[in-house]
Amino acid sequence: MRRGPPSVNPVLMPTMSSKAADAQAMNESATRPAAATTARRTTPTVRIGHVSVGSEHPIVVQSMTNTDTADARGTAQQVAELARAGSELVRITVNTLEAARAVPEIKRRLDMMSCDVPLIGDFHYNGHQLLQQVPECASILAKYRINPGNVGFGRKRDEQFATIIQLAMENDRPVRIGVNWGSLDAALLARLMDENAAQPEPADAGAVMREALIRSALDSARQAEDLGLAHDRIILSCKVSDVQDLIAVYRGLAGRCDYPLHLGLTEAGMGSKGIVSSTAAMAVLLQEGLGDTIRISLTPEPGQPRTDEVVVAQELLQSMGLRAFSPMVTACPGCGRTTSTFFQSLAQDVQQFVRQRMPEWKLQYEGVENLSLAVMGCVVNGPGESRQADIGISLPGTGEAPVAPVFIDGEKVATLRGEQLTKEFLDMIEGYVQRRYPGRGRVE
Repeated sequence: MRRGPPSVNPVLMPTMSSKAADAQAMNESATRPAAATTARRTTPTVRIGHVSVGSEHPIVVQSMTNTDTADARGTAQQVAELARAGSELVRITVNTLEAARAVPEIKRRLDMMSCDVPLIGDFHYNGHQLLQQVPECASILAKYRINPGNVGFGRKRDEQFATIIQLAMENDRPVRIGVNWGSLDAALLARLMDENAAQPEPADAGAVMREALIRSALDSARQAEDLGLAHDRIILSCKVSDVQDLIAVYRGLAGRCDYPLHLGLTEAGMGSKGIVSSTAAMAVLLQEGLGDTIRISLTPEPGQPRTDEVVVAQELLQSMGLRAFSPMVTACPGCGRTTSTFFQSLAQDVQQFVRQRMPEWKLQYEGVENLSLAVMGCVVNGPGESRQADIGISLPGTGEAPVAPVFIDGEKVATLRGEQLTKEFLDMIEGYVQRRYPGRGRVE
């Protein structure tokens, strides 16, 4: 007979003082690694121009223009803006013959601006025709996006899908097979609904629709490979607008294939709603090691730049410790002790200064994206947070002396005051970058 573990008489157990117990717990905590993301799900490398997507490479940020692609000048300008903001891939709509014919001119203009970001063609309904009619468009685009739900209907679906895959192979281009909730293959969904209804215990309609999304992507990928497209030339996505549905769909998809995954909500929304929805969904998946490229599909608020979605995507990855794009600025939220608003304007000035300087810093200084900065508003957390940053400043709160100590690498190095405080602090940041980070292309 199996015996359980021997019982222990608590009276005979050695006791430990509370101080000793606290010390032991602290030591165990110090040696235990901080919480981290699960190891990336293993996926093959898909090369899109000079950008590599897959588990052996950093998660790639991409975005999409909202210009009329037939307007080559306006589209090239927005592509360049998105690329400068940090978008590593940019997708453009190719929906008409005029748009397809504009692609070579868009590329020419980008070359004139020394912008070599890979362009992705977004095709719906007529992609098979446009790629055939404008061969130069087919050769310039670095990747084709295909929507299985509207590539064709009935018998034409397979023919038109095969045409795009054949053109992709002829031009040595990868494809993203991107399924969308709003344009799901109606025939596939109807068949799965009928099969589900015949089951003794049918699943709810939402589960069937999620299965239809996954099946549409996997079936199309299998069909593409049967036509001859290499396994490492395919990326998949299954986009919906609901946070919980997105998480469930991608978990299911990831468990049934090893293709790289493109993450994103179809329509995240505007402003804080769009940011929160995208972050809530993608942070869960990224934490689980899922996702190889992401797009934050924000609806721009009136007057706001398209580049906001790129900044949000970068900040999501950087906040999770998955990539570093730009120095992080920790700023005090303010409370009753910070009646002055100066710390707010200084934090904004620092953030703007960093963003303005980063294009040049990235070219000149290796590793500068890992710089950490702190702008704090009073003595409660100010000195402590400032010491934790590479360079930080602690501004005076209510009733404090009108001086601001500056800390570099944990040590107090200066005290600033007066009208020139902002300029002096920004100058100190510039000087720190020049001293701290090795210059690219020169021996240090």
